[in-house]
Amino acid sequence: MPVLPGAEPYRHEGGEVGVLLCHGFTGSPQSLRPWAEYLAGRGLTVALPLLPGHGTRWQDMQLTTWHDWYAEVDRELRELTARCERVFVMGLSMGGALTLRLAARHGDAISGIVLVNPGNKVHGLAAYALPVARHFVPSTKGIASDIAKAGVAEVGYDRVPLHAAHSLRRFFQAVDGELPQVTQPVVLLHSPQDHVVPPADSARILSRISSTDVKEIVLEQSYHVATLDHDAERIFEESWAFVTRLAPELRGEIGERGVASGG
Repeated sequence: MPVLPGAEPYRHEGGEVGVLLCHGFTGSPQSLRPWAEYLAGRGLTVALPLLPGHGTRWQDMQLTTWHDWYAEVDRELRELTARCERVFVMGLSMGGALTLRLAARHGDAISGIVLVNPGNKVHGLAAYALPVARHFVPSTKGIASDIAKAGVAEVGYDRVPLHAAHSLRRFFQAVDGELPQVTQPVVLLHSPQDHVVPPADSARILSRISSTDVKEIVLEQSYHVATLDHDAERIFEESWAFVTRLAPELRGEIGERGVASGG
């Protein structure tokens, strides 16, 4: 099945500091592409994979589970850690949950994480009906393009496959149990006006992780897909500041070569 235009994975070979970016449920790398290019423009090695079942048609996602999505980012992380001296992981929505599980499982191999509107729970009464409903109803309305900025759209599915949504619910439960194992420095950015993931998810994550180096940032002008919204530049700049604070060797490199054009 051909990949939707714009949903292709992205990679950039840069220096000894690497970043893995994880996109959201029913979304695609397109939602994080400007962020990835910003970091690549500053000399970082960047990996932005397309998760299995995503970026083609929603029916393909019915054949995948959270184990497939996590296995993909886990593989990408292992490749980055073999290639780079330091690695950071960043994610949007479900990508934030993937980031948290990687942090819980890989410990010191990850220097820090950045979370944007991270998901922690499938909300609403419908969530409790998923185990049964998924056998009778294949999909429900989509969640893509929750963006305040006019004229901007997310490349994602217009339907949510319920088998995959049921698996997502189980994944969130698994990650919630592992949050105390997260000890890395964290930047968490969240939107008060998010029509997909409520602020309560960010609050719960912050209350359960064991990290002591934590910065919380509120994105007042953006909805859920904040990486394509009014606060996108702030997300990019805050993540870059975070990386350079924890990887001070980058400052010397930047002074020698300057920031790449277009970044």
